[in-house]
Amino acid sequence: MKLVCIVLLLTVVAVQAQYSTENDDLNIDALVANEESFKSFVGCFLDRVTCDAVPADFKKDIPDAVKTSCTKCTDAQKHIFHKFLLGLKEKLPSDYEAFKNKYDPGSEYFTALEAAVANS
Repeated sequence: MKLVCIVLLLTVVAVQAQYSTENDDLNIDALVANEESFKSFVGCFLDRVTCDAVPADFKKDIPDAVKTSCTKCTDAQKHIFHKFLLGLKEKLPSDYEAFKNKYDPGSEYFTALEAAVANS
């Protein structure tokens, strides 16, 4: 009986350790391809524009995701983060640097984050 309780407790903790999956169905390829929408997300993340609901949902988790190499991310979130970073680096390199500086000013975490989401 104790074993069952421990397993249930660990399962609950593991489930709570992930970010909300509410926007895991975001079509990140379409977002990155749409310049206006992509810039809106980036602007939200960099505090340049008011955030809509979807980017605000992602933004609240970015600081922790960067610091923990996305350990609480679902597979879908890792994929979204990977595609977002690739698009940002390619299409808006100065904003990519601004994003890195905002969320990892000491350059401690970003290399590990990019490695963690690279195969997603």
